[in-house]
Amino acid sequence: MGECSPDAFAMANRTETPMNVVAVIQHTSGEYLGLIEDHLEGRRIRFQYFRPFASGGKLPAPDLPADALILLGGGPWGSAGSRDLPTLAAEVELTRTYLAEGTPIIGFGVGAQILAIAAGGSAAPSDLEFSATTATRVVDDALNGFLPEEFPQVIYMRDRPVLPEDARILAVDEGGRPAVFQVGDNAYGFLGNPGIKLGMAEDLIMEFEEVPEDTSGGLEQLRVLQPEIEDSLVPIMTGLVQCTSLMSSPKAAGMPGQELDTQVI
Repeated sequence: MGECSPDAFAMANRTETPMNVVAVIQHTSGEYLGLIEDHLEGRRIRFQYFRPFASGGKLPAPDLPADALILLGGGPWGSAGSRDLPTLAAEVELTRTYLAEGTPIIGFGVGAQILAIAAGGSAAPSDLEFSATTATRVVDDALNGFLPEEFPQVIYMRDRPVLPEDARILAVDEGGRPAVFQVGDNAYGFLGNPGIKLGMAEDLIMEFEEVPEDTSGGLEQLRVLQPEIEDSLVPIMTGLVQCTSLMSSPKAAGMPGQELDTQVI
């Protein structure tokens, strides 16, 4: 896993050209940004992981000058009551705060559930699932038209988001259920992590005692789909960066370094 500097926010305005910084909430050791890291780094977008599950780990402060918030998946953690993410309530509240102030938000898996709940929806109970299917775009201009017409969707998740009434469904899975959705102008939920790597799923299987059925079959499907996942991520990231304005007006650039040091370190 790539690792951004622990003081990414404090360093954001100490380069010749200030950079945007994304706060990334990680819920398990196994799931991280994956292939998305390279796309952010290639655009000079910094990112900082927050690991509330780790000893001494914390969530981002509500007033942290993040240019976007990414909520990662949670493996067997869910949000509908049977095995809720330990920090669920705090993350829903944080996401509501970021939504209210217009900070872009991207959620994967349980992160998409958190986004749906924070935006006025809820979550429905569903067994832990590991599947690889094809999602189909249903809105031509989704992600400024960059969301592929069809793309692989790999899910490792418990429970499912119930979307708020004003959510916009951008893509559906093979069963017609939402696969990608939009809330407001710049918040997006993906049921699967579009940057997933084979090793991430393997690590999730080893990290928890509870695993989905037929993990060997799921891993083989993911292995076959890996090149297609990499190809589909190129336009997806192009659209996400455009729709979240992640290459303009860095928030941290306008704040004194000493103040940022106090907030982050």
